[in-house]
Amino acid sequence: MQGTDQTILQTLGDRLSRQRLERGFTQAALAEEAGVSKRTVERMEAGASTQLTNAVRVLRVLGLLGGLDQLVPEVPASPMAALRAERGRRKRARGRAMSVRETRTAKQPYAAGPATPAQPNANWTWGDDT
Repeated sequence: MQGTDQTILQTLGDRLSRQRLERGFTQAALAEEAGVSKRTVERMEAGASTQLTNAVRVLRVLGLLGGLDQLVPEVPASPMAALRAERGRRKRARGRAMSVRETRTAKQPYAAGPATPAQPNANWTWGDDT
């Protein structure tokens, strides 16, 4: 689509009018559904300029918002931008590591008292000697 601004707006207005009619909307019904005035829809279809917000509202009602991705495609991130973003992400947890005793206490929040150390004279076995 090339030409002057007015030619492009006129072409878009004609297409918008055909899309509206294809979906069975009157100008008044489309305007009400989109939350804009009927005069706004008339102006858009006539090729007059309008606010971008109003155009988005009308396109949403007509189910044409997906076409905006083709109109203004997303710019992929450059490799350098991805590297900069990666540099800012945390790779490790920071802070003081918990001791074994703190870990055991944290896992047993309802324990009656502090954890007691194992008795050195107890007869300890692997448990598979039975």
